Amino acid sequence: MQGQAIFVGIGGNLPSVRFGAPPASFVAALDRLSALGVVTVAVSRWYCSDPLPPSAQPAYINGVAAVQSRLEPVQLLAALHATEAEFGRVRRQVNEARCLDLDLLAFGEVVSDGSNGLHLPHPRLAERAFVLLPWAELAPDWRHPCSGRTVSEMLRALPGDQAIALLGS
Repeated sequence: MQGQAIFVGIGGNLPSVRFGAPPASFVAALDRLSALGVVTVAVSRWYCSDPLPPSAQPAYINGVAAVQSRLEPVQLLAALHATEAEFGRVRRQVNEARCLDLDLLAFGEVVSDGSNGLHLPHPRLAERAFVLLPWAELAPDWRHPCSGRTVSEMLRALPGDQAIALLGS
């Protein structure tokens, strides 16, 4: 599977006990993934956005990484989930605050309906500025294998109600 365009969404809105603020956890998580056979090719800048759906949670920090791996998609997803757990994420309820969230956004041209526990491409990626804006830094011309739209096209089609800013700006 080496050479396929693989993209991972990285996010969180709580500090990690071990690594501190989310950006430090994100860097450490990418380092940990390298030990599992997931090579980071490029990483976007970090963005800050309000929680989706809206809630009283702290703001999220998000980015996207382009990676390469010899792992199959289901194995890669398992490595992402294992890394989340290692960093202290416990999955109790949907959309809860978390120190680390690793989403497999796309794995080449693979399309999977979730019947094997894997949805590819990620089913809500076209709805999220916090995914598309950092992804556009890395691969604005990546084309969704089902809709045919590029990352840039999906980003332009978003409604203007998702507040997002570069971290620190």
